[in-house]
Amino acid sequence: MKQQHAIKAKTFRRLHEQSSTFVLPNAWDAMSAKMFEAGGFQAIGTTSAGIAASLGYPDGQQLPRAKLVEVVRNIAHSVAVPVSADIEAGYGRSVAEVVQTVKEVVAAGAVGINIEDGTGNPSKPVFSIFEQTEKIAAIKASHTPLFVNARTDIYWLKIGDPLSRFQEAEKRAIAYQEAGADCLFIPGLTDREEIQKMRAAISIPINLLVDPEMPALTELSTIGIERLSCGSAPFRATATLLAAICEQIVHDETFSHLTKDVLSYSSITKIMSQ
Repeated sequence: MKQQHAIKAKTFRRLHEQSSTFVLPNAWDAMSAKMFEAGGFQAIGTTSAGIAASLGYPDGQQLPRAKLVEVVRNIAHSVAVPVSADIEAGYGRSVAEVVQTVKEVVAAGAVGINIEDGTGNPSKPVFSIFEQTEKIAAIKASHTPLFVNARTDIYWLKIGDPLSRFQEAEKRAIAYQEAGADCLFIPGLTDREEIQKMRAAISIPINLLVDPEMPALTELSTIGIERLSCGSAPFRATATLLAAICEQIVHDETFSHLTKDVLSYSSITKIMSQ
């Protein structure tokens, strides 16, 4: 088991060393993970928002840590490809508690994590650089092979003046890199010029989030962006289809969403048994 975990960890790291941008889909349960694997993706992330919603919890670390770990374990054990776990801000108030969360998701089978600097507190939307670098350094010290994707929410939460947003994100990116992060995740960053400037500012891989305004994969590859995450978009697309099914049955009294171009039960069974 340890040898398989080590192989997956190396494979995941190598995906960030390719000449082209790779897309990381984000699963919320074993079935979605199996579907992504069957679709040809080389690694899978988890979506904290999707996991929380699928279990009846609001996003933002409202999900009990034990339930998060259980889902990560189910996903990691259901697929042969590497899995990276979204642990939000770490599910803990202290550095020691965050490290404990990391220990548990690694034991569950994750070879990488996302750790964000958003606090969920409107009066203090992000942790200080010192607080966040302390966490990153402690995580790396306790789990050296772990691939740490350090996320900054400066763009995502629209913190500060738009004209100074890049400078703050860049400052955090450099600090997180120096603390030992393996990759820098900047959801909300979509402007081509600013993406290029961020690429020039740090040497570790950069992870962006899918967005209608995001440059095409070919352009991101040319710029030198290593990874593009789907985030909660696949989960939300699935929920949107369910809403459309409800609308059609209740109001139109028709069923085409349920009968047209849908996977057969035998096809799903085949995917789940692989």
